[in-house]
Amino acid sequence: MAKKVPLRVRRSLTALQDDYENGKKKPLETLMRAWKAIKELPPDDPNSFFMIGGYHGEPFRGAGWGNASYWGGYCNHGNVLFPTWHRMYVMRLEDALRSVPGCAGVTLPYWDETSEESLQDGIPWALTQKDFVLDGETIANPLRSFVLNQNVVDHLTPDPTADYSKPKGYETVRYPLSGLVAPGDKAATDEHNAQYPDYDENVKLLNQNIVNWLGSSIVVNGETIPTNTAQKYRDCLDAPNYTVFSNTTSSAQWKDDTGVAVVPIESPHNAIHLAVGGYDIGTDDLSPIEGANGDMGENDTAGLDPIFFFHHCYIDRLFWLWQKKHKATDRLEIIAHYPGTNSVDSQGATPGTVPNSWLTLDSPLDPFKKKVSRKERPYTSLDCINIEKQLGYTYGPGSLEPAKPSAKGTRGAAAASSETVQRPTRMVTVRGLNRARIRGSFLISVFAHVDGKKQHVGTEGVLSRWHVEGCANCQTHLEARASIALRGALAAQADRTQFDVEIRTRDGVLGQGHAAAPATASAVPRPLFTFKVE
Repeated sequence: MAKKVPLRVRRSLTALQDDYENGKKKPLETLMRAWKAIKELPPDDPNSFFMIGGYHGEPFRGAGWGNASYWGGYCNHGNVLFPTWHRMYVMRLEDALRSVPGCAGVTLPYWDETSEESLQDGIPWALTQKDFVLDGETIANPLRSFVLNQNVVDHLTPDPTADYSKPKGYETVRYPLSGLVAPGDKAATDEHNAQYPDYDENVKLLNQNIVNWLGSSIVVNGETIPTNTAQKYRDCLDAPNYTVFSNTTSSAQWKDDTGVAVVPIESPHNAIHLAVGGYDIGTDDLSPIEGANGDMGENDTAGLDPIFFFHHCYIDRLFWLWQKKHKATDRLEIIAHYPGTNSVDSQGATPGTVPNSWLTLDSPLDPFKKKVSRKERPYTSLDCINIEKQLGYTYGPGSLEPAKPSAKGTRGAAAASSETVQRPTRMVTVRGLNRARIRGSFLISVFAHVDGKKQHVGTEGVLSRWHVEGCANCQTHLEARASIALRGALAAQADRTQFDVEIRTRDGVLGQGHAAAPATASAVPRPLFTFKVE
């Protein structure tokens, strides 16, 4: 009888840090060694970080190299393959780490974004510390950035002000820096980055921004109301089915069909991309640092920042928690022909997928291949539903897990405190925003005038293409929407409250709208979008 292979356990990165600081240094050191090795491989090596990181977006290849009918990268966003494609993406990166001699036992840890440590301090230090001591030598921390060892060229536009090319030798950056280095942006980027010369100070700014995104709240009539990304992560675990849990397109349609707003996993996922990549959601004016544009904030190069994989390891963990909560560990169901189930929805077809085709659990998750009888075929979602039985890994303890009964039969304090947050009963719905007018990703933010002060109610981060005008598919799916939750006392007085909506882009505020109670559909002076309180 064959010996059963134990499951690999993906632990939180904080747990590895704690081990390291308590003298058990090998797990974190081995992780660093593996990352250093794959980053140093030639760019055409299948296990190189350049090759794997580039699967997400640029460098575009295959059908998407210069064809505007395709999204040039392989990643799936805005459709039902979002969780499963990224599950296999993280798995492929982990396999590369494990291929490094002496690192066969490496398992990628996750950044526990809703842990107390993240809510208080931001990003784990292993992802931001400038240097690391490995084998007695001080090296550049392999997890804080990546220096491109090959050019990345944007083939979609001749416009020098909308070019997302990056040259060999470029090093990925995070908030508050800018990474726009094509000819039309290089001078402005140099001027902007010169204002932030101190790396350690920049890390402090980044961490504070993450804390603000994860933990923001407002007080209305003495009640603290969450307006943050951590609450969105909690809410997404209540999504009633896989289709609406999986992506923003399907959840938007669910809101139209049922009147009920559901938070898909893709929504808080987008928020963290933008928080790391360059948008400020601070408690004062909630505006971006003008000129900030880190790689995580754009799908084109997000996969080339190492933090991407620790973020997506957490997203995969939340996907598994949702599966366990909804008894979906062995089976997923897709609502046939629903928005978000076609390759033209939101983003567009990826290489390996035919444009205007229906997406199912049998759809290929290119470029990830599974060996079957000495041959290879693309993985499908059916191959990766149960991470323990099919992929051989599971997740160690972390935040947002169901509380276990204590010895006295009561539930844990963490669960109890989360249950005190009232579910949303009203919402501000924003519709009709045309993405074609916006370069890259942007924020849809809602504010309320409460107690004589303009206060932030919520933000939907939109990960958009850098050059929408060069995307044929985008031209048929230009509308961006948002449904921002209103809870507790704010929901109770919504009909007596003035709400504002602001669209914050890389180029500043695109437009503003105002709705005074009683709330009705209201257009801004230029028809950029409409919004109403429901």
